[in-house]
Amino acid sequence: MPDETTQPTPVAVGVLREAAGERRVALVPEVVETLVSRGLVVRVEAGAGTDAWFADDVYVAAGAQVTSRAVAATSDVVVSVHRPGPDVVDALTPGQTLIGLLGARADREGLVELERRGVRALSLDLLPRTLSRAQTMDALSSQASVAGYRAALLGAETFARYLPMMITAAGTARPAKVLVLGAGVAGLQAIGTARRLGAQVTGYDVRPAAREEVTSLGATFLTTSVTAGAGEGGYARALTAQETAAQQAELGAKIAGFDIVITTAQVPGARPPLLVTEDTLDQMAPGSVLVDLAASALGGNVAGSAPGQSVVTDRGVTIVGAHDLPSRMATGASTAYARNIAAVLGVVVADDAVVLDPADEVVGALWVGADLPAAPAPVTVPSVPTVEGEGA
Repeated sequence: MPDETTQPTPVAVGVLREAAGERRVALVPEVVETLVSRGLVVRVEAGAGTDAWFADDVYVAAGAQVTSRAVAATSDVVVSVHRPGPDVVDALTPGQTLIGLLGARADREGLVELERRGVRALSLDLLPRTLSRAQTMDALSSQASVAGYRAALLGAETFARYLPMMITAAGTARPAKVLVLGAGVAGLQAIGTARRLGAQVTGYDVRPAAREEVTSLGATFLTTSVTAGAGEGGYARALTAQETAAQQAELGAKIAGFDIVITTAQVPGARPPLLVTEDTLDQMAPGSVLVDLAASALGGNVAGSAPGQSVVTDRGVTIVGAHDLPSRMATGASTAYARNIAAVLGVVVADDAVVLDPADEVVGALWVGADLPAAPAPVTVPSVPTVEGEGA
């Protein structure tokens, strides 16, 4: 009797519903359709895309299976925006792969424990922005672009006057003066958006190389005596205490002349630099607005900023702790993020298996376990057979 040929089982990708307060979803129907055409099985937790305006039936039409929270236990690869809660993490089993913005720089130990259990963790926040090959996978940049765009709109909405110059029968309104501190992805997007809204825009960054990018957008570049080259992963290096004090003093003298200040200087997993001090806030005109993209539990770029809160100082200056802007634009942010996830899957899924090679510059950067003691050899995990009736 001839041997039966075993048919390969497609790799299953599970999409989780994020925790309350996060409106984004890791995969959108448009990208699901692409993954299914590549031969992957996609399982989506019911309601995962609802807050981003992607209904369950749209996922089904794209070829996905809509199922329960158990999607995490029945998928070879689990994708999410943030690190899942304990209910999911504790249920993951050896051989599975978890992909998302897992916060490896802020809390690595929990991911290391997952690796010790045999669960492979790929944290997208570890990807160096200097890898040209990985640009399509750069979730930090895609989400920062959304944040910068929304920051300019939020500043305009909060500011109680016009942004562009307006000539009316009642007189002429001067254009608002906007300062953007930090000329990374978010900062450049904020500069470009504020310019399109008609504001008079100035950009600042400690990296001298940023001048050309700022001026190419039609903005003025603010110069101080404090400069720093790029550090690890494409970020600006940390300033010394002396440099920080000089920077704060010089910026403080300039900031008071602006109507809207957008701050974007973030340090992954660490306290962001303080750019706008209390003394500087006291010098700003009533009605001025600051939008702090770095606001977090660790602090922010603006003294007194708090994530998710708008604070008005005694002088009438509004400080907006804008920590969740990509979530506020969930449809667009999710679409960009899903494309990042699809690009990563294109690297780690091949021939109906998940293949992680720590020698690959992308995989080695993302994989939390790649630099643990006795770094693993390339790991190939065949997909698990589908249980009859599963995913209904």
